Amino acid sequence: MKYGKSDVFKELTEGYKKATGNTVTALTYYGARHATSNKLFKNCDEMKGIKMRVPDSPAYTALPRACGANPTPIAFAEVYLALQNGTVDAQENPLPTIEAKKFFEVQKNIILTGHISDALLTVIAPSLWGKLSPAEQKTLTDVTQEAAVNATNDIRKREGELAEEFKKKGNNVVTVDRADFQQRVLKAITFESMKLEKKDWDRVIAIK
Repeated sequence: MKYGKSDVFKELTEGYKKATGNTVTALTYYGARHATSNKLFKNCDEMKGIKMRVPDSPAYTALPRACGANPTPIAFAEVYLALQNGTVDAQENPLPTIEAKKFFEVQKNIILTGHISDALLTVIAPSLWGKLSPAEQKTLTDVTQEAAVNATNDIRKREGELAEEFKKKGNNVVTVDRADFQQRVLKAITFESMKLEKKDWDRVIAIK
């Protein structure tokens, strides 16, 4: 959330606006992404050969690629069935999403990798933004930011409850060394391949 209020975030969204014309008005925390899997793994090496459903985007495929798993893009609406019938062995999403999409029903193990802190952006198209007066633009920005804070608080609260709830449902919830996963990704995957720049990463992780 500090990143969403930082200078680096402002610079990146300004660059995005120059490139696309779209205005980013708010950032909503979506959750830390964790893995569910038929096969239990507790470290990067144990992921080797696992078929993991991930979004088809370089930053999301980084973890399975670094750990020798097979990143397998599948449409989000089809993930439950793909897990159920064994098309893929694992997937990754925030705990509230794992709950909402009922992935815990078809995956015994929930591994708390926390490999991505994910967020959603509120994006306003130029066709709308350009029709608004400065006062209206401010009102819309204020409302979207208020909604983002409320949604963020709801998600953070639910995240704090779900690990225990999944255990009560019979899932095997496993804590792992998140820093070890992070270091393996940083060693194996270049920022350029994720279409990112290391200088931006360095600025983001320096935010306190």
